[in-house]
Amino acid sequence: MAASIALPSSISLNSSSFSGLLNGAGAQLGVRNLGRSRVSMAASVGSQTLQSDALFADYKPSSAFLFPGQGAQAVGMGKEAQSVPAAAEFDLLDVCINGPKEKLDSTVISQPAIYVTSLAAVELLRARDGGQLIIDSVDVTCGLSLGEYTALAFAESFSFEDGLKLVKLRGEAMQAAADAAKSAMVSVIGLDSDKVQQLCDAANAEVDDADKVQIANYLCTGNYAVSGGVKGIEAVEAKAKSFKARMTVRLAVAGAFHTSFMEPAVSRLEAKLAETQIRTPRIPVISNVDAQPHSDPETIKKILARQVTSPVQWETTVKTLLGKGLKKSYELGPGKVIAGIVKRMERSADIENIAA
Repeated sequence: MAASIALPSSISLNSSSFSGLLNGAGAQLGVRNLGRSRVSMAASVGSQTLQSDALFADYKPSSAFLFPGQGAQAVGMGKEAQSVPAAAEFDLLDVCINGPKEKLDSTVISQPAIYVTSLAAVELLRARDGGQLIIDSVDVTCGLSLGEYTALAFAESFSFEDGLKLVKLRGEAMQAAADAAKSAMVSVIGLDSDKVQQLCDAANAEVDDADKVQIANYLCTGNYAVSGGVKGIEAVEAKAKSFKARMTVRLAVAGAFHTSFMEPAVSRLEAKLAETQIRTPRIPVISNVDAQPHSDPETIKKILARQVTSPVQWETTVKTLLGKGLKKSYELGPGKVIAGIVKRMERSADIENIAA
């Protein structure tokens, strides 16, 4: 049984025939009938490129939408979207509802699937009493790794259609880069970032350059993901206890994301981004690369290309939002990873999960 979803009413897709967009592996997502969508993505501020990238430099957040990244997927996601009448515009492939898990977990499937179901969660919220008022109140958005693309789509920096093309290409390029070298990722639990860096240094002292490791995801104190060559990751796992780590958890991903292992993916992303129309976002979108909002479309393109080889600065992003006075946030999409991170950083933080 396929799930049906619709996108926010502010998005307009100018293609009358999108059914052939995702041929091959991408077609398995089963997104159809976008030409009839009621959603519009034409940004009111975004038809021109700004000379300055500082439009949002002094942003003052009060309400935020936060979007998950790869790893949040789970068999059954998308089920709730079926109950929303406005969600009848497209279908999500059966794999999101019924699996198998191994297929849904693959990079080329999970990234587009999470992008689509996260935007479906926006529509679920819209259908709720007072939902439109909440959506209208959001004045900043961001996403974890892949979720940055979802945030940019919500902020009308590019169309849903173009975002899906980018995410599909991103997943394929990252998978190809992972296939080119033996690499992995592991979460280190229970240490601060300085200690994790010392652990990485100790592991790197025992392996060749091809197996070096680094912190790839700065999630929150006590939870950092390390990426690198398989031998380096094994060294991290072997040494973690001696550094007083509570545990390590090997991540079910294709390879060493957010490191130089993903360099082969950059040129493919740059080429796709060069042909994509990107506009100034209507609200600030916080970058994973530098934890800052960007308004210049060309800068956004460069940031997105760099993102796959750069550490994710999520901890700094959340700290900055809270420090600037963020009052309420919503995690939209599968899983509750982001809500857990935010609560770990600030127990009193007001965050709600809207799943699809």
